[in-house]
Amino acid sequence: MGADLRGAWEAPGRGRSVRGVVLAACGSLLVAGCATMPDSGDVRAVKASKPGDSQVRVYAVAPRENADPDEIVDGFLEAMTSDDPGFATARKYLTKQAARTWKPEESITVLTNAPDRDQADHLADPESKGRTYPLSGRRIATVDASHAYQPQAPAEFNQSVHVVQQVSADGKTKEWRIDNLPKGLVLGEADFLRNYRSVNKYYFASGENWVVADPVYIRQRQDPVTRMDPVTQTVRALLEGPTGWLGRAVDSRFPSGTQLRTGVTSLTTDDQSTLKVPLNAKADHVSSPACKGMAAQLLFTLGDLTSVRVEQVEILGSDGNSLCRLGKGQALEEYSPVRDPRRGENPYFVDDHGKLMMMSVGAKQADRPTEAPGPFGKGVAPLRYVAVDRDESQAAGVVQEGRELRVGSLDSEEELPAPVVTSSALRPEDRLSAPSWDGRGDLWVADRNPVKPRLWMVPGGRGERVEVSTPWLKDGARVESLRVSADGVRIALLVTKDKKTTLQIGRVERSYTDGHEAVSVMDLQNAAPRLESVTAVSWAGPSRLVVVGTEAGGVQQVRYVQTDGSTSTTSVLPGLNGVTAVAAPHGEQAPVVADSGPDGIVRLVPGANWQPVVKEGSSPVYPG
Repeated sequence: MGADLRGAWEAPGRGRSVRGVVLAACGSLLVAGCATMPDSGDVRAVKASKPGDSQVRVYAVAPRENADPDEIVDGFLEAMTSDDPGFATARKYLTKQAARTWKPEESITVLTNAPDRDQADHLADPESKGRTYPLSGRRIATVDASHAYQPQAPAEFNQSVHVVQQVSADGKTKEWRIDNLPKGLVLGEADFLRNYRSVNKYYFASGENWVVADPVYIRQRQDPVTRMDPVTQTVRALLEGPTGWLGRAVDSRFPSGTQLRTGVTSLTTDDQSTLKVPLNAKADHVSSPACKGMAAQLLFTLGDLTSVRVEQVEILGSDGNSLCRLGKGQALEEYSPVRDPRRGENPYFVDDHGKLMMMSVGAKQADRPTEAPGPFGKGVAPLRYVAVDRDESQAAGVVQEGRELRVGSLDSEEELPAPVVTSSALRPEDRLSAPSWDGRGDLWVADRNPVKPRLWMVPGGRGERVEVSTPWLKDGARVESLRVSADGVRIALLVTKDKKTTLQIGRVERSYTDGHEAVSVMDLQNAAPRLESVTAVSWAGPSRLVVVGTEAGGVQQVRYVQTDGSTSTTSVLPGLNGVTAVAAPHGEQAPVVADSGPDGIVRLVPGANWQPVVKEGSSPVYPG
């Protein structure tokens, strides 16, 4: 229901009755705050303030006596969208056996709209005297038991609900109840976004001392099954370990089997913004460094929750004694994947003469760009593409019409050394892509030569190049561009295959044998399946990307997406035409910068519209 109210007033047999639930809303909808709605009398439509508005509440209503099977099915579908503790009211629509075996926490199927219920097929099961109600819709994602969101290209959803007559509690009559139903929850996207929100869990890159974001979805309010508030849900999700896709590339400092102390369903900060987290005996004997790492994971994870301000975490053992404390500032300083996440960020671009230019864009009006220090700023080798490392000490430039990747200093006027990667492709557009630096200081580039396409990684930007294993780069697939995350564990790729360019997220895996490093990019996942074609991409934080693309039959748009492929109702940025490249900062204070073709280099300051910076220029980048 919620923002899916439009289905409630359709013609009988296709729409869904609103008899099953009632709505209440907070804030702007009710001056006096939230009010419990009566469970009798007429029910009228209440419009949400916007799709997926988390302040709109759905209250489940139990089935009325002698309800017909249509009402039972409709009431259950609506009750699934509520915050009812334990989904107790929803279970009243089920037979005793189905109520015991239904596990709403097992999975969520997300549809574009609330599931559409057809009239019962009376001929489907004449022997049981039950009725089968077909459910349909367009499936766009699933969420598994580990809270991981998995997007899908829109596809038909066709399942059913079966109802039978069950002897009532008094033993004198029979009531219609559901005995067979789809697995888990089935929700329209608006109801899903109203009830759930994305948070990043954080784990350590394997063998490293910096953290990696792992996005999952938790309930906006108290979880109906665990009765946990959002803070406690988030901590519990962190303790459960990384999602399956990321698990092979990260580690947790929490010992295996670590859980919250039994009975903990609420965690709150004290007047010093310190959150005390009581754990079970599995954590009692951790070392001090491991405990600090555990506290860092908690601090980074809880930093995404706007409902609570956590400045310090204290971890408590099973006996209530303090194991360690860690403050937010120390966590950022010691465990962040970027050198200093609080410093200002300034982008770079290539001017119309192929020189590397630096912009200062933090002011209300952008300052005039200046030549970057070093050989690329002097135009020694005219640039086609560029990337600046995260320390802003080196720049990597693709020169000679895409043939060579060269690395030059941003601290001195040293001569450019020999190329670190070259391409022998005949056409410029088939040669080297724009390069990218990860937080380890390693440099990445794609050689798009159709004869032998491949990815290269150059350790430190100047070491001996390593060919990256890419078992998926075959059968005509081609990497148009790439961007590596600050943590070096994930890589965003624009991959063209069968004349369609999609945004894929790959997991970076590293291993060492006899002193030699082997690097692979594995398990590509489509992060924007609803976009028919993607033109440009940039990282915009730990787990967010800015993407330029078009939906089927639509116009070009610039929008945010999560690495798990999920989006929000506020993810689309103001319209901009002809975008060929985009660059976003790691933090949220600096503007997004884009190459808009005829309009040149433009910027988007938070809360404003696109503004011109320079008329001539290309390849805008932030360090990375």
